[in-house]
Amino acid sequence: MSDRRTEILRAATRVIARRGVRGLRVGELAAEAGVSTSLIYYHFSDRAGLLRRTLDFISDRADHYTAGPDPAPRTEDPRADLEQVLLLELQDTVDVRENSIAWGELRATAVFEPDLREDLARTTHTWVHDVAELLARADPGGTAPAHAAAAERLTALVEGLSVRWHSGSLPVGHARLLLRGAIGAELDRHDPPGRGGPAAVAGAGSGAGFGRS
Repeated sequence: MSDRRTEILRAATRVIARRGVRGLRVGELAAEAGVSTSLIYYHFSDRAGLLRRTLDFISDRADHYTAGPDPAPRTEDPRADLEQVLLLELQDTVDVRENSIAWGELRATAVFEPDLREDLARTTHTWVHDVAELLARADPGGTAPAHAAAAERLTALVEGLSVRWHSGSLPVGHARLLLRGAIGAELDRHDPPGRGGPAAVAGAGSGAGFGRS
């Protein structure tokens, strides 16, 4: 991807996070990115194309910051890998806040703009699939359908916690604690007696926290 194209998408994410999708104006975006409006139309054809590519940009950027400082190989602790990937969605940093707010705006917009739905569904499916793979490593005794369902629940929880955080209804530290507790509940669901259960879940929710979205 060209530097200009990348900067336009980065600027589009900032503008959406600041003003919402309905507040995204090509003129303001051009000024934000330091390019001409004609260059935006050259790269993205129309507003719908710009929104679709911005969605891809947001997803790719999230993949990078949730990978952590040393993304490959994974550690020998699959549970820690799963926690890291999900909890890094709740970081109080500029990139994560912009990404998370813009993602939520694009998801809400898809309710009214069907052109976005297919791309959003594809991106969401990829995210759920990746989390399901991490769950399979952390919970080898579970089944593929169970891992897929747990991944749906956990990714939906991340989105819901993010909305509450960004709207001021929930401190980010408490959001992390709730997410960690939910991860523990999903993983301990198939553990034999003595390994998981209510005590382990309670401990996961009462610790010091991870310290994204």
